Amino acid sequence: MGLLETIASPADLKALTPAQLPALAEEIRTFLVTEVSKTGGHLGPNLGVVELTIALHRVFDSPKDTIVFDTGHQSYVHKLLTGRHDFSRLKKSGGLSGYPSRAESEHDVVENSHASTALSWADGIAKARRLRGERGRHTVAVIGDGALTGGMAWEAINNIAADKDLPLTIVVNDNERSYAPTIGGLAEHLATLRTTRGYERFLDWGKSTLSRTPVVGGAMYETLHGMKKGIKDIVAPQGMFEDLGLKYLGPVDGHDEQAVEQALRRARSFGGPVLVHVITQKGRGYAPALNDEADRMHGIGKINPETGLPFEVSGRIWTDEFNDEMVAVGRERDDVVALTAAMLIPVGLDGFAAAYPDRVFDVGIAEQHAVTMASGLAYAGMHPVVAVYATFLNRAFDQLLMDAALHHAGVTFVLDRAGVTGSDGASHNGMWDMTLGSIVPGLRLAAPRDGQQVRLQLREALEVSDAPTVLRFPKGDVGQAVPSVRTHGSVDVLHETSADSCELLVVGVGVFASLAVDVAAKLEAQGHSVTAVDPRWVLPVSDDLVELARSAGAVAVVEDNLVSGGIGAAVTLALRQAGLDVPVHLHGIPKQFLHHASRGELLEELGLTADAVATSLAERLR
Repeated sequence: MGLLETIASPADLKALTPAQLPALAEEIRTFLVTEVSKTGGHLGPNLGVVELTIALHRVFDSPKDTIVFDTGHQSYVHKLLTGRHDFSRLKKSGGLSGYPSRAESEHDVVENSHASTALSWADGIAKARRLRGERGRHTVAVIGDGALTGGMAWEAINNIAADKDLPLTIVVNDNERSYAPTIGGLAEHLATLRTTRGYERFLDWGKSTLSRTPVVGGAMYETLHGMKKGIKDIVAPQGMFEDLGLKYLGPVDGHDEQAVEQALRRARSFGGPVLVHVITQKGRGYAPALNDEADRMHGIGKINPETGLPFEVSGRIWTDEFNDEMVAVGRERDDVVALTAAMLIPVGLDGFAAAYPDRVFDVGIAEQHAVTMASGLAYAGMHPVVAVYATFLNRAFDQLLMDAALHHAGVTFVLDRAGVTGSDGASHNGMWDMTLGSIVPGLRLAAPRDGQQVRLQLREALEVSDAPTVLRFPKGDVGQAVPSVRTHGSVDVLHETSADSCELLVVGVGVFASLAVDVAAKLEAQGHSVTAVDPRWVLPVSDDLVELARSAGAVAVVEDNLVSGGIGAAVTLALRQAGLDVPVHLHGIPKQFLHHASRGELLEELGLTADAVATSLAERLR
């Protein structure tokens, strides 16, 4: 029996001797490569935190002590050490979540996989424990150097540092990367800390050498020690953290388990907030990950564990269409610039960055800053394209509203992974963006139905200079183009039983345009007269769509977004304002968080399939 098989809880881990821990770490890495290669998931980040997570669970007493993982994609080792060894359905319905999950374990606390939040969570937990008199309980926040680029992390540090007896340990997992290499001023500061470890050695040298100097040696050492701050600034500039009031320990080799344990024990016994700076290597122990310069196999699909190569070559995805068109646009317009929040490659800006490096700004995990900076770029004569995952637009809503929209800034937002994404769980589904966009004055939102429309509508968005525009598309393969049979003003008609009569007008939003066509065909086969359309620009609701609705007996809207405040709600309001009392049937995502499962499984559960929608509408058309 291997060591990992004997670990059902942190108590079992604590029972191991230090000499057994390297073998356990090796077993964990082998397990991760073997199991995650079968299911897909976050491999590189977890390979990098094996020794760190072992040390955390040997020093602290979870769940009595609370360990909060920022973002949470690096929690696989934590799951193993808390008794969860069945990874056979990782990120699948009924299996383990790819992030911490309270439903899985009492050791899991924060399920939100949006970055830069752990320090605020930990600050609140630690303060509550103290107020309740639970002074024997410690709180630990594990945050990466990438997540430290988020402004919310520094808001938390500002408050944590001012509370001198707060029993809180901050572990900075510094692997020089978020997805790709971390950039910016903070990254440069951490790089300096990595390469200047001489402060403690310098004082040790001073103490041993000067103490041997007759008469004046002791006095000289005391003077030297009194110059502590100045020396730190020269030989180990961790002063940034200590100037804020945080005790700083490190840098520590994150793959020397005993060194990490020692640092964590010192932090635990300090009695106040301590920052432990741990240097790790993303992808540690797996050559294909270490050789992946792009993101060290941050997130993978099913792969051959021997080679690290996927078993199946994926088809062309929606992001590829955007990537290629941005490069083409860049050749034609030197006013177009791009911004991303630490996800250059996942959102498809790597091609534009390679062609026009001076026109791309990676701001780190700082969506709020990105949107306001984009507003400034627009004011100064550029047309910025802000490319983020749809779920992350939530983080910058105030900036979208008050900086971009209020100031009529010509900024284009390109939202990848819109709608139901599935396996990454509740916080990664991009199901809020159209609801948020629907309440922003002047905002125009396009939902392309296929790759060709991504290209066309990107160019249309870039022609708008007096308001924010949004282009949103889903995750996955882009599929075949969906042709139109005719156009009605700005609306593409995709299916039409009769030009003279229409019992039902089916409005397919974005990727659901093809579903609308399928629904129309099914209802037509039952004897109904149906028209299926793609509005293309879904916000604001166009007069052309309202005109089409005038000749319909009923309207149905199918969207990959919340029903509450979504496109269906906007269409209903537009029809009522135009004096139309036609029934409007809404099909979308209910107001609830969705569990992790495949996109297809979730759509089936939600009734967002052609069969389910057609059956529902057929009953209403009787």
